[in-house]
Amino acid sequence: MNELQPIALEREGATAELVVANGRVYVSNRREFLERDVAVVGDRIAALLTDARSVIGPDTTVVDASDRVVLPGLIDAHTHADIQVTPERAAPAILTGGTTSIVTETSGLGLLFGSRGVELTLERTADLPVTAYLTLPPQWFVDTFEPERGDDADLEAFVDLLERERVVGVGEIDWIHVVDRESPVERLYDRARDADATIVGHGAGCRGDSLRAFATVVDNDHEAIEADGIRERAEHGIHVVGRCGSNRDDIDALAAAAPDLDHGSVSLSTDGVWPADLVDGVGMADVVRRAIEAGVPERDAIDAATRNPAEHFGLEGRGVVAPGAFADLLVVDDLESMTVQTVVADGAVVVVDGTPAVEPRTDPYPDSVTDTVSVDCDADRFTAPLEAAPDGVVRAMEVGRGLVTTETTAEPAVIEAGERGDGAAATDARLGPDPDADVLTATLIDRDPATDDRAFTGFLVGYGLERGAVATTAVWETPGLATVAADADDAVVAAERVAELGGGFAVARDGAIVADLPMPVGATAADAAVEDVAAGVEALEATLRESGGDVADPLLTVQTLTFVGVPTLKLTASGYADVLGRSRVGLEPTADPES
Repeated sequence: MNELQPIALEREGATAELVVANGRVYVSNRREFLERDVAVVGDRIAALLTDARSVIGPDTTVVDASDRVVLPGLIDAHTHADIQVTPERAAPAILTGGTTSIVTETSGLGLLFGSRGVELTLERTADLPVTAYLTLPPQWFVDTFEPERGDDADLEAFVDLLERERVVGVGEIDWIHVVDRESPVERLYDRARDADATIVGHGAGCRGDSLRAFATVVDNDHEAIEADGIRERAEHGIHVVGRCGSNRDDIDALAAAAPDLDHGSVSLSTDGVWPADLVDGVGMADVVRRAIEAGVPERDAIDAATRNPAEHFGLEGRGVVAPGAFADLLVVDDLESMTVQTVVADGAVVVVDGTPAVEPRTDPYPDSVTDTVSVDCDADRFTAPLEAAPDGVVRAMEVGRGLVTTETTAEPAVIEAGERGDGAAATDARLGPDPDADVLTATLIDRDPATDDRAFTGFLVGYGLERGAVATTAVWETPGLATVAADADDAVVAAERVAELGGGFAVARDGAIVADLPMPVGATAADAAVEDVAAGVEALEATLRESGGDVADPLLTVQTLTFVGVPTLKLTASGYADVLGRSRVGLEPTADPES
């Protein structure tokens, strides 16, 4: 007889360690709310009882859920918990949002170090009160715009990781890398299928025959932003992941499509919650509330944040309130507000009256992952050669809607020899920013100490910066250091400061640093209190706006200049990425694409 049976049998003398009493419990297998008490032993649910008083002893913790709703702990089906701030620091705030499990990309250490980074992320998240399931970074085996970084040994190391507990698949792949072209990432996908692992898609802008082809590669996608796109994904067998987080809210589109979907083939996610929103308690409870508010039936919204992602990713024992399941429980005031009162994770009460009952972990990271910025900040790296624009016109990126940068042309300033204010001997004229014409330089330097030194300076319009420069290593999908500058000398100052910090953000103006934020863990995450990181981000954004930056999200815009998951022109360390053309191009607007 197992340790749960005495409670289920209500044997004399048998006592539960925890009882959530007097609540309306959502029983997933019946899709009904029942008046039940939930009795817990260890990290498992032992029984659902009509009256648990017989198993309550002097040492039993009792959570009174009178007049409240008891749900399974919520699962974030797609997030990026290892960037901006470390998951150890963020865990208490994640729990207050009702989230007890996450499926997260390894966008920080995994992207930089490959299998070693994933191993360390597994180790660092092993004892967190939030259960973290990881996906492997496929970017190691992508060669669309730059050579692939992974070799056969790296592939085998990734395959071995697929056998590890809490590694549930391969992370999001941009459709342009795998549709209608041969890609080395297919080697990883073949092995992932053999391991019955899930493959995550990133299908922004993918439709029609391209989407049909993409559906032969991936298992789910969170990038549909319109109802028709959601229906199309479901039609081709793709598990739909709705999204509502710091970057986007696509719930209205999901609600419009919901009547046409199999409710069991839909999950919900945040796609990332940034520090300021974590401080405000944003989490999966908000996502469920938004879904219900938008018209998704209550039971469907709950299932999409519990049993559906658990079944899709194979998270055994998660996502349901049932005997033998992990004791992840959420007590909310009601389904309309989804106000979180109590959270139980693996049988432990971790949130009480909406306040975390656990502290963030603060043990330091090893030096090997906090010394990862290797860059040459020579002044010429932050301008472009004059011969790149013989007619005075260059190809440039233009800030568009959301994360999009489109292609345009610009006329940069010519910096004559000897005009730079950094004290360097300038022997050749260069192309630089002209903020009066809203023409800024945009530079990306490969910061990975293990790769060849490469850098490219392009141009950006529509950002609005009038003075100074911003630099960051927190760029997406590549280990790089990016700058956007209205002044080339300030670009050097900002980049040098970020390198000195071991990663993060810095804003320079008139030759001095005016705001910065260290993010030394893999140069993509801060090992600091969430509140401090949120305040640092706010200060950086305020400084950029004081300097003329007038886009909605000035830091995010810089971070995503490298993100080829959205069109149409992006930065690489070797040139522009012509996203839809799937080629690398240079500064000359009429030049033929490079292969």
